[in-house]
Amino acid sequence: MSLVLDHQLREQMEHDTMTFPISYFDDELPMLPNRVVPLHWHPEFEFVTAVCNALSFQIGMEHIALQAGESIFINSNMLHGIQQKSGDTCDPMPNIVFSASLISPESSLVYQKYILPILRCDELPYVIFRCTDDWQNEVNCLLSNVYERAKRQNTCYEMSVQRDLNRIFELLFLNFSKLPRRPMTRLQLTMQIRIQQMQTYISSHFAEQISLNDIAASASISRSEANRCFNSYFGISPIEALLRHRLCAAQKLLLETTLPLREISRLCGFNSESYFSRCFRRMYDCSPGSFRSMRK
Repeated sequence: MSLVLDHQLREQMEHDTMTFPISYFDDELPMLPNRVVPLHWHPEFEFVTAVCNALSFQIGMEHIALQAGESIFINSNMLHGIQQKSGDTCDPMPNIVFSASLISPESSLVYQKYILPILRCDELPYVIFRCTDDWQNEVNCLLSNVYERAKRQNTCYEMSVQRDLNRIFELLFLNFSKLPRRPMTRLQLTMQIRIQQMQTYISSHFAEQISLNDIAASASISRSEANRCFNSYFGISPIEALLRHRLCAAQKLLLETTLPLREISRLCGFNSESYFSRCFRRMYDCSPGSFRSMRK
């Protein structure tokens, strides 16, 4: 299963939230330019493990290195991105994204007493599980089991996955007071809200001819402040971010439809098919037609 982002950079889950709300991934990096998972967010929890190579995470505005064998927990609605920094081959990078309700129903005592304190802790955007600490290494081993069962989906895999995730959250809660806190400043919180407001606007209007003024106005800020927000988080301008959104949308249409390139370029907000093709080649190092052929 490969990662799919919507145009707010919110990850789109394929799981059925009314049945077994968890998605397992292990093959994103080969599909993505420069082995980079772009900044995105989702309301679900996420665990990621570095298997063979070092991975670099951006969570909010912080950059974290994860060594081979280590895992990371990413809390709900945190902007985060991933890049493989070492190794000649793509790391499989197994990860799971799941609703907190998988541990226990939201109305239950278990959820209220043990899950909500973690979910609502603004000072706990992530937790790293090293191999040198006994309880953290137990989490790494449990995650390895979860990945294997979620991948194979043998009989009763749902029960074993849920059992191991319950144990992981038991360990998190038992060690909750010792977990390093990373408080966000008022400026960082404000900037993240503005980023999400502008991304939401881009999501709704990316197929239209929109300007930097339009994007900035969606967050009630100036053009210069919009540029500062995007450069702080993404290292690019809002207009470049808009272009990447359009290319992400085009990539999805190339994979999932047989629409002609002319129609795809129009639906994704490009003025011409030739301009779309030039931008796509610059981003993905191949033409749109070649990309579609290679993924069939």
